[in-house]
Amino acid sequence: MLDRVVDTARTVDPAALHIVIGKSADLITEHFAERPDISWVVQEEQLGTGHAVQQAMPVIDDESVVVILCGDVPLISSTTVRAAVDGGRDGLIVVTVDKHDPTGFGRIIRGDDGRITRIVEHREASEAERALCETNTGIMAGPKRLMAEMLGTLTTDNERGEYYLTDIVGAAEARGHRVVAVSAQNEEEVQGVNDRVQLAELERHLQEQTAIELMRQGVTVADPRRLDVRGTLTTGMDCFIDVDVVFQGHCELGENVRIGAGCVISESKIDSNTTIFPHSVINEAHVGEDCNIGPFARLREGTDLEGRVRIGNFVETKKAVIGHGSKASHLAYLGDTNIGKDVNVGAGTITCNYDGVNKLHTQIGDRVFVGTNSTLVAPLHIESEAFIGAGSTITKKVEQHDLAIGRQHQKNIKNWKRPKRKS
Repeated sequence: MLDRVVDTARTVDPAALHIVIGKSADLITEHFAERPDISWVVQEEQLGTGHAVQQAMPVIDDESVVVILCGDVPLISSTTVRAAVDGGRDGLIVVTVDKHDPTGFGRIIRGDDGRITRIVEHREASEAERALCETNTGIMAGPKRLMAEMLGTLTTDNERGEYYLTDIVGAAEARGHRVVAVSAQNEEEVQGVNDRVQLAELERHLQEQTAIELMRQGVTVADPRRLDVRGTLTTGMDCFIDVDVVFQGHCELGENVRIGAGCVISESKIDSNTTIFPHSVINEAHVGEDCNIGPFARLREGTDLEGRVRIGNFVETKKAVIGHGSKASHLAYLGDTNIGKDVNVGAGTITCNYDGVNKLHTQIGDRVFVGTNSTLVAPLHIESEAFIGAGSTITKKVEQHDLAIGRQHQKNIKNWKRPKRKS
């Protein structure tokens, strides 16, 4: 959640980013260790939101516009933050939202002239005030000098004995300072996360908005409520994404790519006119044009497929470079291998790439035919246009045009009696 807030804050080109931390401070700073532009402010005692902002004031330049964002409000938009920055140059800005059910939220109290006069917490509001639907979001902006002055007026004279940030609104109004509202675009944008239920609700809202944006870009999404993009996804025109598909990290789809139901695709690129059939898993892989993958295929890290490759059901690849037109249609493991063009890999074939200590490589040339249930023991080189007989274990180099057969002789035992179940 904090990642999203920080990324949104960066879109308005801030002079500095200050994050106030208390509980779990070590975990938070460790997560952001590679972001040197963040200044950390430790709130040793948690004495309310006003107290938290007070801790940051000494490290903020006096000429700055201060924008206060909440770490548990992950969907705040750049548009709203920019509006708060622009308005905060001349006075105090409060971001508000009209809620269908305002229970639990601070209410915005306006005077007869429509100006904001104060914010009252729900627990301390009168019945008439609780009937109001315009609520405080916790997001504010204003000149640093004004903000610091108003923060200095805070007291703990309230039900919880804390420094309420919202009290600076009444203090500013009493001193004749302008207090203006900026309206959030929707409730979800400024919804805080206090439990796992709210987290799931916001996650689903975000995913539906992502799906809608994809559809506006020319992607057909079978059900916007059943798509998860947990990172970034770029697409060409006329792609189709079926239900329950998950994208993780950065993924790219070319044009006319079809993703079947239940696929999980992470940090991968899929070129145009390729179909990924249902329930396939693709991680850190590149799939070329006009390929067919799955169903139930697994492409692991380092897989690089050229055009018109066929990887069928229950085939797993890892660090496998597979040439144009080659196919492994079912039940195979291809790891640490380079496979040429127009190769047929039969069902049940595996490249034995691990000797217990080292990973070893298998090289297969163009137009090789590998028969069903073959075991290819690396390191191994099979030259172009060789044949591997079904059921073979191959441990030595196979030269061009050779037929390699590695089997023990068959022995048939006459009149063999089946074992009987013991009583």
